[in-house]
Amino acid sequence: MSGNNRRRFLKTGAVAAVAATATAATAEAQEAAPAKKVLWGKGGKPENPLFSPAVQFGNLIFISGVGAHFPGDITSHTEHVLSEIKTQLESVGSSMDKVLKCSVFLNDLKDYDGMNKVFRGKFGPEPPVRTTVAPAGGIPGNSLVEIDVIACI
Repeated sequence: MSGNNRRRFLKTGAVAAVAATATAATAEAQEAAPAKKVLWGKGGKPENPLFSPAVQFGNLIFISGVGAHFPGDITSHTEHVLSEIKTQLESVGSSMDKVLKCSVFLNDLKDYDGMNKVFRGKFGPEPPVRTTVAPAGGIPGNSLVEIDVIACI
């Protein structure tokens, strides 16, 4: 093989090797990319769902708002809601101490202290970041509190 042919062969081979490596890296990255996984729970997926109760994305779990739809006061409603969230988290391999973000919606801001009495300590020694609001129109249904969380698994 002449010198020019050898250089052309080596150059073409190097370009092909780089292209093959880039293609393999792209395919590997696509395989490793997290995908959205909806967790429907015990009842399975409804026919025409309005929202997902929980979504996993990589090692994150997003749990939609949980309310307490029974007669009671803010402490019984908060206990119920936090218990339901704990159960959901544990069912996917997470826990209350792995909660990163928590949003609390109160039907009435006067329940803030009562909710906090139950809330305090439920997330371990390093609680999540939290937002607490009382929407002007209240929250849907007859729950006094609704809470959603984002946690890691």
